Amino acid sequence: MEFIIWATDPWGKTVPIHVAWDLIWVALIAGLLFMIVHALYVAIAAGPKAFAKNEAPAAVPERVPRHSLAARLFHWIMAASMFTLLFTAFLPKVGVQFNWVLYHWIAGVVLTASILFHVIHASFVLDFWSIWPDRIDMRDAMRRTLRFLGKPAPAPQRFAKYPLENKFYHLVIVCAGLAVMCTGLFMMKRIHTLFFTRNPYLFSDMTWGLMYVLHGLAGVGLIALVMVHVYMGIRPEKLPITKSMIFGWMSKDFYLEEHDPERWVVEKSSSAKKRGYAANDAD
Repeated sequence: MEFIIWATDPWGKTVPIHVAWDLIWVALIAGLLFMIVHALYVAIAAGPKAFAKNEAPAAVPERVPRHSLAARLFHWIMAASMFTLLFTAFLPKVGVQFNWVLYHWIAGVVLTASILFHVIHASFVLDFWSIWPDRIDMRDAMRRTLRFLGKPAPAPQRFAKYPLENKFYHLVIVCAGLAVMCTGLFMMKRIHTLFFTRNPYLFSDMTWGLMYVLHGLAGVGLIALVMVHVYMGIRPEKLPITKSMIFGWMSKDFYLEEHDPERWVVEKSSSAKKRGYAANDAD
């Protein structure tokens, strides 16, 4: 199977024009296989979690704030634009015909705006480094691997705000998202939009072709990445994290079970008291 579709330009040169659309099915199968293998592993092979002991600080509220309203709005706006981009990009390739170009570039603009907002918000308001792997993450990953293989190793620490798996996923989604965003902005020069004057001669045929290939590869990869993300979000043991992206908080019990209070410090703020997080815990 060819991964890239080639064509001949007016000057007789062979140039790439886009990825092979059979890769859509490869991505779908890869995402499905991951879900099946992971579900079987959790059901059959995975043992109970073993973490190093740590003491719970007295200041932890009953409802632990995890995501601000701005962070939650960004997530769901990005999710809506991402699904719109995937559906408008790939449904026509499997036979569903509609005026997809208009919806596609509008969704692309929304995604770009949300990503730019997130970069600024994460850099100046949130803890920027909390989503990036650190030395403790790598050490604990090695310990978990050794214990999985039956070799002696100290128990790993509980997670910081984000487990290592989330951090690696974030890194991959950042690479794929930036690839489709940057190439997509340039590709808007080839169509009529409100933002750019159409200029299909901005780049050579070879450059345009490579751009379309990169855009397509990143888009196909996002099919599998989104499938994995949705699957992990609806797993029973992950539902508290998913709910925190809706309501903004997680329970104290889940926080202490999964997270290390020394790596993710949470204090009972006066604003939390005013909102009645502790008083309404029985709701």
